[in-house]
Amino acid sequence: MTEYHVAVDHLDPETNQLTTTYLGTVDQAHADEVRSIAALDESPRFVKEHRQSGAFCVLRDDGDLDVYVPTDAPAFEVEQPDPGAAEDKGTPRQASGPAYISGATRLGDQSIGGAMDHPESGPRFTWHTTESPAGSSYLTSIGAYLIRVGAEPQVIYDPVTDRIGQFGPLNQSGRALKNDGARRTNREGKVNIQVEVLGRAASPWTNGFDPGKKPNFQRLLAAGRDWGIPDTWPAGKPPAYPSGSSSRSRSTWQSKAGHYGHSQVPGNDHGDPGAIDTAKVPGKPAGGDTGSSDSGSSATTYTVKKGDTLSAIAAKYKTTVAKLVALNGLKDADKLAVGQKLKVPGATSKPSTRAYEPFPGSAFFHGGRHSPIITALGRRLVALGFGKHYKNGPGPDWTNADKANVRDFQLSREELAGDADGIPGPKTWAALKIPKL
Repeated sequence: MTEYHVAVDHLDPETNQLTTTYLGTVDQAHADEVRSIAALDESPRFVKEHRQSGAFCVLRDDGDLDVYVPTDAPAFEVEQPDPGAAEDKGTPRQASGPAYISGATRLGDQSIGGAMDHPESGPRFTWHTTESPAGSSYLTSIGAYLIRVGAEPQVIYDPVTDRIGQFGPLNQSGRALKNDGARRTNREGKVNIQVEVLGRAASPWTNGFDPGKKPNFQRLLAAGRDWGIPDTWPAGKPPAYPSGSSSRSRSTWQSKAGHYGHSQVPGNDHGDPGAIDTAKVPGKPAGGDTGSSDSGSSATTYTVKKGDTLSAIAAKYKTTVAKLVALNGLKDADKLAVGQKLKVPGATSKPSTRAYEPFPGSAFFHGGRHSPIITALGRRLVALGFGKHYKNGPGPDWTNADKANVRDFQLSREELAGDADGIPGPKTWAALKIPKL
């Protein structure tokens, strides 16, 4: 019977460095029991297979990662970054864009890949999904997992909490793609900013996602625009998972800048990120900014406040630092004075016009209620990371699972916790922001 070494990986909240605590060995029966418990619908733990033969990891909602490795497993070696690659890890800016995103937490030792092989093929984003829950502390347990298996992108993002982390500089290659023969897909482009988004390809994370209320997401897109990544999908919209298909065109991948899904990269067989909404990823910068010169005729003004940075202002107005520098004739982008007036694209200050489903009243939610509104509520809860009580569904019938998931959502919000009875009231409904049917 196989025995397993067991350890816990932990990303220290102060240093964000990975530490491992060895716990000893267990037998096959114990490992099978761990897998079975993780497979339960109500379990907050989820199994992720390790690249090492026979090994597996368990994601925990407290942010730690349990690791199980057969005692007789062959040695596992993580591809090492290029010599000297880590020397740039503290550089704030490189070439034409930022090496680090404002507000991002740096995870691990910041040593991932190295220089790009084919900068002539243009800058790009490549979008992945982690095939895991979002919310809670899964960002750190997934982060530990990606470090453990040597599959780090540059960026990890949680659409529920808006938390963002970086494993290394944007101008170095990630390690989340397979090579396409001799062509190293991780190193395709001037930059290839790979983003692992917490979520599942079968249920696109953009469902119910409001980019206008996610400042870190806007900073991520602004960093890509600073690198010159256009707001286009050269291979078309990412296909649905698992029914969709993609040509994975080599000629497109090797010649056109823009946004790509993992499902569109040649030499790879994954179907993530699924059919995400390209009106939200990347959307368009304010005022239809596509990277062309800006005369300033459609600009308005912004008054610099204490603590403002140019990158944060650019994210707020969905434009780029380079655009703000050009629009205002700035000589030093790092020197802003409180009270200084800056020209900014005017159209970005428009409020969101997204329509949400009207509140049907608390009395609507009772046993026997059958409605597509119940399905929409359930899908929204799942998208926000509060779907653990569903064994099947969500569906149109109001069930105890719906009620339990609503209660979990209410308990997660201080302003709702006092009314955490599992029945949506006006405040709960407004906080859920369920897209109009």
